[in-house]
Amino acid sequence: MKRLLNTLYVISSDRYLSLDGENVVVLEKGETVARFPLHNLEGIVTFGYTGASPALMGKCARKGISLCFMSQTGHFLASVTGEIKGNVVLRKEQYRISDDPTRAVSIARNMIIGKIYNSKWVLERATRDHPMQVDVEKIKSISLNLDTAINQLRYTDTMDSIRGIEGKAASQYFSVLDSLILHNKSDFFFKERNRRPPMDNVNAMLSFVYTLLANDCTSALSSVGLDPYVGFLHCDHPGRASLALDLLEELRAVLADRFVLTVINRRMIKVSDFVKKENNAVLLSENGRKVILNAWQNKKKEMIKHPFLEEKVEWGLIPYVQSLLLARFIRGDLDEYPVFMWK
Repeated sequence: MKRLLNTLYVISSDRYLSLDGENVVVLEKGETVARFPLHNLEGIVTFGYTGASPALMGKCARKGISLCFMSQTGHFLASVTGEIKGNVVLRKEQYRISDDPTRAVSIARNMIIGKIYNSKWVLERATRDHPMQVDVEKIKSISLNLDTAINQLRYTDTMDSIRGIEGKAASQYFSVLDSLILHNKSDFFFKERNRRPPMDNVNAMLSFVYTLLANDCTSALSSVGLDPYVGFLHCDHPGRASLALDLLEELRAVLADRFVLTVINRRMIKVSDFVKKENNAVLLSENGRKVILNAWQNKKKEMIKHPFLEEKVEWGLIPYVQSLLLARFIRGDLDEYPVFMWK
């Protein structure tokens, strides 16, 4: 099993990254402010605009360390990758499946079943843990609707029908997400999912964490030899990691949404950690990003028993484990892709 290492997040906009031997050096106005050994890192994510040295990019590529560049608002800009891993046979089979609607549907269907199943249990867990603070009857009603959606998916065989069922289920799930916010409702509320740009504090957090998780999925898929840009549910689009977005779907509620709710309900973040722009867009401040990233790193270190492997792994390794299982299915080692289903 792969070992979970640290991801270095550089959130200040004026930091430049360079290489010194086997260390990444963080510079500000030409002065060293920090250095980190590369052997302790599995990834580097920078939100700065000054960039990184070609020497560091090359070193990261050779050592298999992902180097990802983000905008200050948390949008993905670019990443540095090295030599393609895995054998060509695996990727060629991935491409064949992607081009075959019948085979692609079977994987996409499982992923969306996993997404809706995990969404259902995020709601069910809330009714169990906070029965006096949430509208149990309303949430249970939505949970039953999600059960119906799962049953419908088992008998669907077209991508359009999968997307239709998924869209309706997501709308129902989001309709009660605000009920799971238990504190400081005047500053943290959720009416609907909005993005590009997010228009409230909760959506700003969700968008940011979804970007972090998508980056983890992209790195995980690449590490097992799959092409993260060729998906089964999400259509091919230049520059879009479609397979990473596919994988993100089954992990979105259980990893990202629950994490955001925990950060809010444990009062780990404040309204002062957000910035409202002239167009009413809401973004995380530099300190807000720092709070989220510190909590995200700690979340990834927590242990969970994987439902298929029946082994304890860190939450941060779940994208890697699912990527590995997907690769095994594509190679023909498994009869079906075992989607991640949390309870």
